[in-house]
Amino acid sequence: MKALLFVTGRGVGGDAVLAINTAQALKNKGIECEFVLDNQASGYLFKKKELSLHKTSIPQAGGHAASKVTILKAGFKAIKESRSAAKLCRRIQPDIVVGIIGGGAIIGCTAARMAGIPSVGIVATPTDSKVVSQMTTTIALPESPLFHHPEKKDNYPSYMPINPDITWGDREQALKTMPSDFDRDLPTILFSSGSTLFEKMAKAPSAVQDDLDANLLVVGEPLEKEYRNYLESTLHLGYVDNLRDLYRLAEVAVLSDDGLMIHESLACHLPTIALTRVKYGRYHNMASIFPGSVVESDLEDLSIKIEQIIQQRDEIKVKTHKFAQEILQAPSLIADIIYDKANNDLI
Repeated sequence: MKALLFVTGRGVGGDAVLAINTAQALKNKGIECEFVLDNQASGYLFKKKELSLHKTSIPQAGGHAASKVTILKAGFKAIKESRSAAKLCRRIQPDIVVGIIGGGAIIGCTAARMAGIPSVGIVATPTDSKVVSQMTTTIALPESPLFHHPEKKDNYPSYMPINPDITWGDREQALKTMPSDFDRDLPTILFSSGSTLFEKMAKAPSAVQDDLDANLLVVGEPLEKEYRNYLESTLHLGYVDNLRDLYRLAEVAVLSDDGLMIHESLACHLPTIALTRVKYGRYHNMASIFPGSVVESDLEDLSIKIEQIIQQRDEIKVKTHKFAQEILQAPSLIADIIYDKANNDLI
């Protein structure tokens, strides 16, 4: 059995990781996976893992930051590009198409419908949730409006599929990679908004450095070069491949309030602060998805929230256990939904 996964973005950050993690869960069920990225995507993560890769046009409207104008433009382009994607589907002849978030979900599921192939859309934005749910089965991640509507037909709310290997980190290995000015006697705070460091997250360490005596680790490459000016007094690690070790090193994680890294940190039982409105003003209310385990904060209150979490760290870690168990089950549950759809003649 073969699945063809359409993936939004450059093939570098969160959407790519979600696709790869989904594919691994499908592989565990005996399903071969191939991937489709946008023509302009670098596909760095896929090439690094030597994964089978195809290209087509996958227009984006801007996700949660999409405006009516960008949605309209992307919609017109999607109608045209879905025909090309449908030709790709007919040539590859997968048993199931899986669209991963945003343009990947819309183009993938539309192309599958045109080609007469079953599909499942993994959705997270208001636009992909609305469009994909009208044509096929949806798996709604916590950022999607559909996550809160399990009663909707053919809609399956789910936590994000993480790689369980993320929980196998080694604190001692992380210590070996630390810069010379890392102080082993101080608590460590991990700051990240993913592979790309957005301005508000870049500002966060400097906003707390006068109030906290701690190692301030920052992960991700700045979206703009000038953001590096905010990082002069931090331990900026850039783009890393040992994140699972860093989760074991940190006492607290300060992350953007979108889902993947928050899911990973909770799976590692790491007390987590969701810094709000980091990416284009988006707000996902992750604290309500993971009550007692995720605390949200704006920049002005960040020092106080970090101090509170450090004091309550043991209590919060206990509360993460329930969510960690459910998060680690999510990849298998997602794979089951896709497998069942692939074996169902109804499109």
